[in-house]
Amino acid sequence: MDVFTIITILVTLSAVFAFINTKFLKLPFTIGLMIIAMCFTLVIIVLGYFEHWILDEAKLLISSIDFKTVLLEVMLSFLLFAGALHTKMDELNKQRVPIMLFATFGVLVSTFLVGGLMYFITRAVGHEINFIYCLLFGALISPTDPIAVLGILKDAKAPKKLEIKIVGESLFNDGVGVVIFLVIFEVASKGITEVGAEEVGILFFEEVFGGIGLGLLAGWLGFKLMKSIDHYETEVMITLALVMGIYSVAHYIHFSGPLAVVVAGIYIGNKSPQIAWSKTTHNYVDKFWELIDVFLNAILFVLIGFELLIITINGEYILLGVLAIPVTLLARYIALAGPIFVFNKKLDFLPKTDLIMTWGGIRGGISIALALSLEPEMERDLFLTVTYVIVVFSIIGQGLTIGPFIRSVLKAQNKKE
Repeated sequence: MDVFTIITILVTLSAVFAFINTKFLKLPFTIGLMIIAMCFTLVIIVLGYFEHWILDEAKLLISSIDFKTVLLEVMLSFLLFAGALHTKMDELNKQRVPIMLFATFGVLVSTFLVGGLMYFITRAVGHEINFIYCLLFGALISPTDPIAVLGILKDAKAPKKLEIKIVGESLFNDGVGVVIFLVIFEVASKGITEVGAEEVGILFFEEVFGGIGLGLLAGWLGFKLMKSIDHYETEVMITLALVMGIYSVAHYIHFSGPLAVVVAGIYIGNKSPQIAWSKTTHNYVDKFWELIDVFLNAILFVLIGFELLIITINGEYILLGVLAIPVTLLARYIALAGPIFVFNKKLDFLPKTDLIMTWGGIRGGISIALALSLEPEMERDLFLTVTYVIVVFSIIGQGLTIGPFIRSVLKAQNKKE
């Protein structure tokens, strides 16, 4: 099947599902699309028992889409830039230290907690897995997905000072999480004796600080170019070219593309509206990236629903997936506890911030994409199924309840006051 036909099918189905959700279900946009896509997939699976060609064609379509490449190398840069563009620096700056701790120390702690607990849980159910592979799973599942978080928090209507913590953390921790995953993947591939601490440190330093530096440089360059003209069509094109150029350069020189795009987006989104853009340009840039965000989110969450077709479904894998849900939530709660305790009084955190951030840490397509990049000998099928179970629970279970949970906390606080 050619690329244009695949894109046509995905866009058409996404539009149909979006219409059904908007007209009838009225669920949050991304959650509604994923639920409908999963239901559609289940219908295909059932029909496949009677007409095998239906299921075979559907599996052929999904297997011909390289989900990892589509998300990590195509969609992610645009979605991260769209989110970062609307993140206000003054709010982010107030919370910068806890956000950085959440996105670095928190992800690292969660990686080892999840990896360690899953190592013992898999042994308890009679499926022994090397500890390094469990750590790989911990690394891919620990970062919250900024795409899912941004989409769901729009509907949750969280207070700004809480939203900036969750959104700020998710924008940065996926870049850090991918770096940690790559480091552990390198160790798992070559063997721990073949990879020295110095090599690990250099790789981490290059990816993280290189990505941040590249983002600042590219953001400054884009800002200067847009400041020198007043032509909204050209300025929109500059932002588009900037995102694509940053990601390509970062990939080529082995810097973190996600971090570079986020930094550039925050820089341009905060600097340009007052200095470089006219009101007309600001309006067009905002609307353009909002449309990109909605369009790609629709395709992504429909794809997540369709990934059900290629997941290995058996009792043991599903059981481990269900057991992994409380493990990931507990690990996230513990990883967040330290920074929240330290900054609780200083930054006037809302009551139950730890619980809200734990429940609001949505996992999404990035975790699935990383799981798909595992080698077969790294228990790829098992961890892909476990990851899918967690992502589905996270997006539907946590996504549908985070709004009411936040409102109940705020209501209880108002009663006390």
